[in-house]
Amino acid sequence: MNRVIIIGCGGSGKSTLARNLSKKTSLPVIHLDKIFWKEGWVNISREEFNAFLKEELKKDKWIIDGNYDRTLKERLKACDTVIYLDYSRITCICGVIKRTLLNYGKVRPDMSEGCPERFDMEFMKWIWNFNKNHRDDFYNILKAEREKSVYIFNNRKDCNKFLNSINVD
Repeated sequence: MNRVIIIGCGGSGKSTLARNLSKKTSLPVIHLDKIFWKEGWVNISREEFNAFLKEELKKDKWIIDGNYDRTLKERLKACDTVIYLDYSRITCICGVIKRTLLNYGKVRPDMSEGCPERFDMEFMKWIWNFNKNHRDDFYNILKAEREKSVYIFNNRKDCNKFLNSINVD
């Protein structure tokens, strides 16, 4: 496990898992949201994002958290391990509500400076429809990944068991 991508709905805990997995493995973490957003919730250009991601993918070791469907196939090619957090919409909505309440007005470690946590109804709608709009595509893509280690978790308990089972010496 040297090149890991973590995908799943917003609020599923991708960034938290990335940080915790990094503590166990010493792999550096790349949060795609931190790359994509500039101060004031302004996104960078497609070209800037592509250039940054291309450089990161050349490295020998990393954990990349985030979906960004447009670049998923490129990240899949470069990774050796995929973790898909396939949680219910209620779990993810609750995750975002908790995250928002705990961090409201503050910048999370997985976000760019100048992007404080806020309540965003559009984001909540996106979460509500995430599984309907993305789950089948993710499963179809992952089904074809025979040379990768693919882990799919349907709840936090199973994901935490997996994380606790990792022993790196």
